[in-house]
Amino acid sequence: MATMKNQKIDFVIIWVDGADQNWIKERSKYKADTGTDNSTHRFRDWDNLQYWFRGVEKFSPWVNKIHFVTWGHLPSWLNTEHPKLNIVKHSDYIPKEYLPTFSSHPIELNLHRIDGLAEKFVYFNDDMFLIKQTKETDFFKNNLPCDSAIMTVHCYSDEMFVLAPFRDVGIINRYYSMKNVLKEKPLNWYNFKYGFNMLRNLYLLPCPRFPGFLQQHLPTSFLKSTFEVLWDKEFEILNDASLHKFRTVQDVNQWLFKEWQMASNKFYPRKLSIGASIPLYQLDKACKYIRKQKGEMICINDHNMTDEEFESTKEKVKSAFNEILPKKSKFEL
Repeated sequence: MATMKNQKIDFVIIWVDGADQNWIKERSKYKADTGTDNSTHRFRDWDNLQYWFRGVEKFSPWVNKIHFVTWGHLPSWLNTEHPKLNIVKHSDYIPKEYLPTFSSHPIELNLHRIDGLAEKFVYFNDDMFLIKQTKETDFFKNNLPCDSAIMTVHCYSDEMFVLAPFRDVGIINRYYSMKNVLKEKPLNWYNFKYGFNMLRNLYLLPCPRFPGFLQQHLPTSFLKSTFEVLWDKEFEILNDASLHKFRTVQDVNQWLFKEWQMASNKFYPRKLSIGASIPLYQLDKACKYIRKQKGEMICINDHNMTDEEFESTKEKVKSAFNEILPKKSKFEL
């Protein structure tokens, strides 16, 4: 088997410029029906993408290639000639029957179709940042994606899109017996790297099937072959989600691939403290986490707020990033 040093690891990030007038015009041609999500906060630009590239350059210089996925628009400051950068438009890899799309699900569910994508890649939303030095082994070890396999119980609420976790785990339970999975590789599930969260797995052991999986909302390590396997086995479900122009309540999402890797025991256990997902209604906590570089990565979740709150919050977040990443990267003109 090839050594880890000879194994390429790519990054994939998806981005949308919600202020692009051409994109807005295209989006306005399609009606968002009841049961779909067309919220403004899903598309607005936080003007902090430059810190994502600075973080990659400074904290993960080992990355092989960055696939920057976009509708077609690009930041005016982006150096598109950077040798590690591959600009990928939706039309470059998403089958035409799914386009145009204004849902993240078809964009994510079809990532394996990106031309030249390495077998091992790390997927980022544009609200996920590297803020501290990383190693290849933070993401892949022994040629397996690194992750934290923590079970949880999904609870129903009246919020949009809560069905995705239920649908994802339902598919997992059709193919995998929880008892057999845990017996096959117990150290994947009962691991001290998980800290007190390991107790969740012990507590939920009596369950007859997987009740659900805890999601950290952090960059995810994927094997491209995982996508290929699931598209072969569950084409109808993935095709249905990909056909939707906007996110709908019945969609599955990219967590399905992540959970498949866990249930097949094709992952390497990783500490949960590697990063944190902090909603921006906890602004001070998020900014302190960035400035103190408390973990290797962070996800800063947007939420509904007024325009005034958005502008104020945006500037405070940028200020925190600028303290640890003040210098332009070679990805910037």
